[in-house]
Amino acid sequence: MEIVTSEFFQRALIGGLLIGVTAPLMGLFLVLRRLSMIGDTLSHVSIAGVALGFLIGVYPVAMGLVFAIAASFAIEKLRKAYKTYAELSIAIIMSGGVALASLLFSMGKNINVSSYLFGSIFTLNSTDLYVIGAVTVVVLIAIRTQVKELFLLTFDEDAAAVSGLPVKFYNVMISVLTALVISVSIKIVGALLVSALLTIPAACSLIVARSFKQSVITVVIIGELAVVIGLLIAGIWNLAPGGTIVLLLIAVLLVLLAFRRGVRTGN
Repeated sequence: MEIVTSEFFQRALIGGLLIGVTAPLMGLFLVLRRLSMIGDTLSHVSIAGVALGFLIGVYPVAMGLVFAIAASFAIEKLRKAYKTYAELSIAIIMSGGVALASLLFSMGKNINVSSYLFGSIFTLNSTDLYVIGAVTVVVLIAIRTQVKELFLLTFDEDAAAVSGLPVKFYNVMISVLTALVISVSIKIVGALLVSALLTIPAACSLIVARSFKQSVITVVIIGELAVVIGLLIAGIWNLAPGGTIVLLLIAVLLVLLAFRRGVRTGN
């Protein structure tokens, strides 16, 4: 257990705990609005930004963040253009992100983005923690101050518009906050796995929670437990931390599903 006292593990734990709050929270709003695939889309676009950051010598996470925010605005524009087929916006932006990332990869001979694809939480540095901390503060303040408006928008967007709520503004706000969270999460669980941290805690909360407030509390608890336990397991047995965290989340989901089925069978 010497790893627990290591500086790199403590940085990883701090970063993981911060993301363990924000990612599941934003994921809850996305899942309830049936936009869970937006996580995959923004993460793939972020990787294109990361690749560009390596090419031009700019902090990769910062470039990934810029790309993700730009993609979030583009998704909202396309959602309005294809109102009946809103999911097309996600597919189009994801395709563009993957294509741009592959192009940028081919332009750089020594670009190593494997840590951003699969996650490398044990390599977090002080700059990463400051960025993750800043994003966490922004997300928590936004949710805390606008929770009533976000609740109404999430469950009935038409009613929110009729009541005078600036729906367009809040849609963009949710997309931008999600982009921020995903951009700083990809170094922790990786672009290929980040959507799991957004959606699986929310899926678990839908099984056990009986109200929106309970859902919020549940996703945070599950996210934090998965990060802490996953990091300990990965550190002790030298496993991939991102994959360990995600598999742990899936295991929790399967246990909850089995428990719910058992309760229904018993009744």
